[in-house]
Amino acid sequence: MSDSGLLVGYPSSWSVALVKISPYTFSAIGIAVAIGVSVLGAAWGIYITGSSLIGAAIKAPRITSKNLISVIFCEAVAIYGVIVAIILQTKLESVPLSKIYAPESLRAGYAIFASGIIVGFANLVCGLCVGIIGSSCALSDAQNSSLFVKILVIEIFGSALGLFGVIVGIIMSAQATWPAKTV
Repeated sequence: MSDSGLLVGYPSSWSVALVKISPYTFSAIGIAVAIGVSVLGAAWGIYITGSSLIGAAIKAPRITSKNLISVIFCEAVAIYGVIVAIILQTKLESVPLSKIYAPESLRAGYAIFASGIIVGFANLVCGLCVGIIGSSCALSDAQNSSLFVKILVIEIFGSALGLFGVIVGIIMSAQATWPAKTV
């Protein structure tokens, strides 16, 4: 049995190592992943959309202003990550040193970590999706302007993927309850 009294096994196992890491460390990593990977997804989507938009604008300069909506959809992905990171930051509470490794503290740290991972990677995929659809929207609009609204509807559905990640992340973070402070 390990000295924490929580696990049975070899002292060098991964499960013992995970229990020994502070739940605040897991929380901080989750918050950083939520914002960092979301911004990466937004940047990647803007890169994909922007390069196609600039290239297609050579053939049809009229498309530049109305196709900027695709870049705005990509930027919304980064905003989703910022919002969730703020929500997760408000879930952190100070815990007495004697309760930092209590099961309730570990659960709270893991919940914030899982929420950040879910939101970050959902927004990464959402940014790529919106970027690729925005790229095809710019290229097809340069060829046939009647396709713009039809592809924009598809882009809106792609952008909803990021909102699904935010919803799941908020639901996951509801499990983050820290032990009560003793007076």
